[in-house]
Amino acid sequence: MTQETASSVGLLVRDARSAKGWTQGRLAAELGTSQSAVARMEQGKQNLSLKMIQRMETIFGHSILNIGGAAQPKITHLRVVGGHQLSGSVEVNSSKNAGVALLCASLINRGTTTLRRLARIEEVNRIVEVLTSIGVECTWLNANDLQVRRPVELDLASMDVVAARRTRSVIMLLGPLLDERSSYHLPYAGGCDLGTRTVEPHMQALREFGLSVQAHSGFYAIQAPEPDAQDRTFVLTERGDTVTENAIMAAAHREGTTVIRNASPNYMVQDLCFYLQGLGVRVEGIGSTTLTITGRPRIDVDIEYSPSEDPIEAMSLITAGIVTGSEVTIKRVPIEFMEIELSVLEQMGFQYRKSAEYTARNGHTRLVDITTLPSVLKAAPDKIHPMPFPGLNIDNLPFFAVIASCAMGSTLIHDWVYENRAIYLTELNRLGAGVRLLDPHRIDVTGPTRWRAAEIGCPPALRPAACILLAMLAARGTSELRNIYVIERGYEDLAERLNTIGAEIEYFQD
Repeated sequence: MTQETASSVGLLVRDARSAKGWTQGRLAAELGTSQSAVARMEQGKQNLSLKMIQRMETIFGHSILNIGGAAQPKITHLRVVGGHQLSGSVEVNSSKNAGVALLCASLINRGTTTLRRLARIEEVNRIVEVLTSIGVECTWLNANDLQVRRPVELDLASMDVVAARRTRSVIMLLGPLLDERSSYHLPYAGGCDLGTRTVEPHMQALREFGLSVQAHSGFYAIQAPEPDAQDRTFVLTERGDTVTENAIMAAAHREGTTVIRNASPNYMVQDLCFYLQGLGVRVEGIGSTTLTITGRPRIDVDIEYSPSEDPIEAMSLITAGIVTGSEVTIKRVPIEFMEIELSVLEQMGFQYRKSAEYTARNGHTRLVDITTLPSVLKAAPDKIHPMPFPGLNIDNLPFFAVIASCAMGSTLIHDWVYENRAIYLTELNRLGAGVRLLDPHRIDVTGPTRWRAAEIGCPPALRPAACILLAMLAARGTSELRNIYVIERGYEDLAERLNTIGAEIEYFQD
């Protein structure tokens, strides 16, 4: 950025801030930086990265560089110079899935919820937009701490439909809003394109509380149940994470005791339960498939909570070390949700060092530091497939396609959960991999791969898109990954954080 450009952009930043009626200190707090840094930006004395400009545009709610004209949507891409080793250390961020669940659960609380070190990702941004549109006060205290306080009455009729339809997580509002109104509408859920992902398990669970949901022209029409104080026991037909969370949130603010069988004990479910315990809700059986919840019909608590680290991001960073043959330390790995993955990797010849265990900021989750070591990999001795926790995580499965591409021999990967995700992993072939699609759920991966650079459009699914980016780190030459919005839905500054350990990745726009 030239000095003239920096000065021009600085004036636009100042005008946008003034239009909001903010001080430099307020903008600094929203950006998670200092007031002096904002002053330098506005004076044109500090170059602004594309990422920083995009963050400010998100905060201001309009384009900075097109003020006075029609804002055109910008599509962001990544340029990757690959083929070299990484080094150093990087920390795992807090869990995306836990953060989204906690934001939804904050509606149960009439007091103030402060979520510490919340992942600043697009999925979180969309839920914050939805909450703000219905009257919830959401204030970023700094870059990653969010304070949430709901009004006495939520304005559900004013819900931001566009934001709601850009995330599947909107379905998780049904539990917290169980009896908020006698009737209301909720937009259809969006999210990744992974084939048919039925919401029927959610409906089955919430019908146990008397909720009635009918689908009408892009909306769910909801009839709330009558208040009751009865005890209830039911079995989830699908041990899904979000299904379990919806049922938990419904039970948390209903009188009586609810027993949920075949519940998911996964990491985001545990974080939600720990938060609810902080609100005074009695939750027994955390970490098991049977949860007993004694709800509180009126919750008004000021609480601070720190969601634990994300095992999927941990797996992503470990994969980066493996595919580049690097010695990299991944700090704050939630080991209790990674043990199966590491065991499978050990069978494939992966070598690593593991630190002693320590406790996450939530006071419960066990963490370790993992140092990847250059390893000679061989194909997995058996097919690799996901299972509900404590099995191999469904969202970690795609990374084994990249890892198996580096191993000698053929590995069968069975993604039985999603109809389309295995198909997206065949895009690795454009980087030189040998991925053969057997059917919509199974791929055969033959390695080792001699990776080569390529230009690839992001598939419309988060984890396969991240896999392509990680494979590009190993490909000699310059690759381009185009339209990375789906990655930003689930990762906070993944490319920039990979750069801290030696990757060469830059953002650009056409």
